[in-house]
Amino acid sequence: MPTTFCLINQKGGCGKSSTCFHLAGAFAAQGANVLLLDMDPQGSLSQGFLGSSIVESLESDQTLAMLFDEARFFAKRDQILRPTQFEGITLCPANQLLAPFNAPEPEKTGMLQYAIREFVAEQSGFDIVLIDCPPNLYRCSWTAMVAADQVLIPVPPEDFGTQGLRAVHQCVEQVRSLNPNLQDLKHLVTRSDCRLLVHRMYEQKLRDMYGETVMETVIPEASAFKVALTRRCPVQFHDSKSKAAKLTNCLAREILDRIGTNESTRKVA
Repeated sequence: MPTTFCLINQKGGCGKSSTCFHLAGAFAAQGANVLLLDMDPQGSLSQGFLGSSIVESLESDQTLAMLFDEARFFAKRDQILRPTQFEGITLCPANQLLAPFNAPEPEKTGMLQYAIREFVAEQSGFDIVLIDCPPNLYRCSWTAMVAADQVLIPVPPEDFGTQGLRAVHQCVEQVRSLNPNLQDLKHLVTRSDCRLLVHRMYEQKLRDMYGETVMETVIPEASAFKVALTRRCPVQFHDSKSKAAKLTNCLAREILDRIGTNESTRKVA
């Protein structure tokens, strides 16, 4: 079974999709097989690899929406899996067709709460699963946490970025009633500018409040990430010598260290 991470936060623009996109590249460059699940109806992660025109034209059976559609219960699920141009990275895309299923009160949706968990359990040959979630705690985020082993919360070091963290933490605790194996929270400081005093202050505040659950690696607001994204290419493959690529690689290694991967898994890194 792969180790499954979901990236959540109620705040939009905090770096969830970007982190999934570039982190997948870092893991793949280190030799891991990565499965990406785009659980955001905006489809930003999918567009990062495929482009907006392709993603918007995908039919329901070609996206994660089919997992929530009871009319497609017996449809073949392997058609959701789309190999990317990068060895070791497979994508399960999403688009606007997922939006109707992202309803509030997901705990009232019965067995469909396990839809993503069952889908992940069916997969083989993957070392890491990264799930990109929408900027809310509705059904898509809920089912992602039910399927996950770990929760990673990207947090920009500023007031808007840190608002709502308590609600995220409470939601994780509630999900543990369905997924008791869900591990401790991990916070990732993203979009940081060390030249700004306010960013340094908020980062320190996060570390004071949440201690070791805050990742040591800090992801800056770097142009290399954006340039790589416009080329539909994780920064590790676009410019492996850039500071952005090196930091993403450090993040991948820190994640593996923190989850206590066994020696055989470490060798791929």
